[in-house]
Amino acid sequence: MTGLVQEDVQSYPRPPALEPVPQRIIVRHAGVLVADTIAALRVLETHHAPSYYLPRSAVRADLRAVAGSSFCEWKGHARYFDVIAGAVIARRAAWSYDRPTARFAGLAGHIAFYAGLIDEAWVGDTRVIPQPGDFYGGWVTPNLVGRIKGAPGTNHW
Repeated sequence: MTGLVQEDVQSYPRPPALEPVPQRIIVRHAGVLVADTIAALRVLETHHAPSYYLPRSAVRADLRAVAGSSFCEWKGHARYFDVIAGAVIARRAAWSYDRPTARFAGLAGHIAFYAGLIDEAWVGDTRVIPQPGDFYGGWVTPNLVGRIKGAPGTNHW
């Protein structure tokens, strides 16, 4: 039992919603504690696994800004970071919205991590697996039901 309530990703809203996370969030890479917080936020969007955003103050590893950016119609412009955990670098493993749209203003000062590019991510006592594919940064937990976007053939619906 995960302690997480069952959620259907198909019932998540569009436009997405931003909400606080009641569970402790932990991120580790190469045996190093990268981040730890009880003050995370998550974005819920139809057919997506939730994306978790941790306060920058909860990040204990070094982050190095990298070239490139992307644009989300809901959240705005994202920038990306390498995560430096001891002597190990997780390339382009984190992102942030420094100046998010008004609807997502709460994301300012927060960092998200790609579960597939770091060794461990936890929501409470539940270990996360990455959202399918290599585009989205959602965290999949066993309480999620419904078809999660990201696998081949799901990117444009």
